[in-house]
Amino acid sequence: MSNDDLRDKVREGYSTIAKKGVFTTLNDSSGSCCAGGGPVPRSLGGGGCCAMATLDVEQLAKHIGYTQEELEASPEAANMGLSCGNPTAIASLKPGEVVLDLGAGGGFDVFIAGPKVGASGRVIGVDMTPDMVSKARKSIRLYAERSGLDNVEFRLGEIEHLPVADASVDVVISNCVLNLSPDKPQVWREIARVLKPGGRVAISDLALLQPLPANIVEMVEALIGCVAGAALVSETELMAKDAGLADLQLEASPGYIDAMTRWEDPLYQQIVSALPPGSKASDYITSLSVRAKKPAGF
Repeated sequence: MSNDDLRDKVREGYSTIAKKGVFTTLNDSSGSCCAGGGPVPRSLGGGGCCAMATLDVEQLAKHIGYTQEELEASPEAANMGLSCGNPTAIASLKPGEVVLDLGAGGGFDVFIAGPKVGASGRVIGVDMTPDMVSKARKSIRLYAERSGLDNVEFRLGEIEHLPVADASVDVVISNCVLNLSPDKPQVWREIARVLKPGGRVAISDLALLQPLPANIVEMVEALIGCVAGAALVSETELMAKDAGLADLQLEASPGYIDAMTRWEDPLYQQIVSALPPGSKASDYITSLSVRAKKPAGF
């Protein structure tokens, strides 16, 4: 599959999720990225780019570190259960900062970040799926009513070609999105380009601790690359350094993958069934927190 084909496949799948909320069917004909079969109960949410069988979106958000206060402040439609970490928690956002969220989806992390940067700050969400951008924009009014702030916006664009000016952003955040990109080195170069000197990165993503068996890579590529597109932790570090970023801190959290397996997420169930005997998904896949800075002289 070419880069453009993969990007189109991801866009198609996330367009379906945006139109249906997170509620979708597994292996349907409308672009769902999930494995398995049968309908997902409408009371349940999704994890990664797939729907879970036993956990709702609020439970997932709490498990990965979002507070009840944050969940209540964010428009309900924005939390679509697509997170694998909490980048706003590791970003240490400050009033007045300009924040860029890569692959903003329904806007969940944008709306979480908005009150943290306050009226003097700005949060920009970028997503390549028109239906996602439209969905996020529809939640701005409710966010403004709840927060009293007018400091968020959403732009249509690819994370490999950000619609953002050079050296204009204090903080770049992203949540479970870089693994979907077919050109990750270019994403890291774009991150470095848009950051102000001294600016920082706070990203939560899926990464690999070791290469996946070939049969799983082939299987997951058909599922929009939710996991097959993930890079090794060592590769992620190298890409960030090659882009000119410094002070890298990478922290792997296998607990997310174990939880997705325990909660019977269809994708991870299928992965486990294809692993060598005695292996578990978290032996290969991890939720990875990445922090880095753009050197002041860069």
